[in-house]
Amino acid sequence: MWDYSDKVMEHYRNPKNVGSIENADAIGEAGSLACGDMLKLFLKVDKDGIIQDAKFQTFGCGSAVASSSVLTEMIIGLHIDEAKKITNKQIADELGGLPPEKMHCSVMGHEALEAAIADYYGEEVNVCSEEKIICTCAFKTENELLKEIKEKGLKSVEDVVAETGAGGGCGRCHGAISNLLKQVDKPKIEMAAMSKTQQIIKINNVIERFIADELRKDGGDIELVDVEDSKVYVKLRGACASCKNAMVTLKYFVENTLRDHISPDIEVVEV
Repeated sequence: MWDYSDKVMEHYRNPKNVGSIENADAIGEAGSLACGDMLKLFLKVDKDGIIQDAKFQTFGCGSAVASSSVLTEMIIGLHIDEAKKITNKQIADELGGLPPEKMHCSVMGHEALEAAIADYYGEEVNVCSEEKIICTCAFKTENELLKEIKEKGLKSVEDVVAETGAGGGCGRCHGAISNLLKQVDKPKIEMAAMSKTQQIIKINNVIERFIADELRKDGGDIELVDVEDSKVYVKLRGACASCKNAMVTLKYFVENTLRDHISPDIEVVEV
């Protein structure tokens, strides 16, 4: 059983601000029913930009309910630009912490808030619920850490801890960080130097080892369709095929993973 704080249990048993707002000024969604967790956040904002009311509807575990409930309490009374500064770490901290396996629930709350604020300002939403979190203590994603490792020239787990903060808490992510360091050290192969058969075999290996299993955890899947020069044509299956963040998954997860393991020239195209 997960080790939940008293505050998590209180917000789960007696959630605040459940429901919807008629004629809401902003609505944001995160997650999907197909993935197992979904959150819809409604905001009522006055002429001065102050959030007067916030309500939520969610489908998911107790952590999802508690995270959504405490988020509404945190943002009511704030100016919408102040609410924009709230992080998923602050949501989790407000609950007295969440088990590492349940941190995605606070991430979902943060993404729904981002989506609602984007809706309020008439902006395009750009969130990614599928992006893999490597360090739940420091809330560092795989792509963030890869970028910092490359830019700062980090060579060891100790370097990553000192320079990024990732791995400085419970230490459970040290193995994953070590794998990222190995990825960066691997020499990249030019796609043009491989035959088409070699390209397909290598790309399929990376998809099966590093990509497909992650998508299958949420009911999705991926199929390699073809390879032409540096373009990799794929088809998303299952839950991923209908997910509104499918393009983000392709570009920020699938494409970056193939680039990290094979060649920086790769471009992923959905068919």
